[in-house]
Amino acid sequence: MTTLVVGLDGHSSGERALAFAKRMAGLIDVCELVVVYVIEWSPYSFQTAEENAERHKRREKEITTAMERVVTPAVEALTAGGVKARGRVRHGDVAGTIIAIAEEEEAEQIIVSRSSEGGFTQRIFGSATSNLVMSAPIPVTVVS
Repeated sequence: MTTLVVGLDGHSSGERALAFAKRMAGLIDVCELVVVYVIEWSPYSFQTAEENAERHKRREKEITTAMERVVTPAVEALTAGGVKARGRVRHGDVAGTIIAIAEEEEAEQIIVSRSSEGGFTQRIFGSATSNLVMSAPIPVTVVS
């Protein structure tokens, strides 16, 4: 089975990545799409034990919300269209987390969209998409 990881950003640009991934899955004999949403999360914070406990609760709530609002609707739409799909939500650095999931899933390719948010400087320097393209050990397709 061929596995493709599709990174969503919670915006309309993610819909373009999903549409492309769905077309690719239709061209591949046996294919599964793993729909991924990464919540930016920095482990580098100096807090009290109470603040860390509250942070953990907030983190779990964010994962549940992202799954309900972004990933589950995408997976349901794909499966309704006859595509085998499932979803994953994680906290972390976007590029690094998508790469880690792709490695765990033994994916053949990562599909993401180019976001127009953040202006020219953000798109060229330091964006998650460019970091992903430069770091991924497998092909990355960037849908515009």
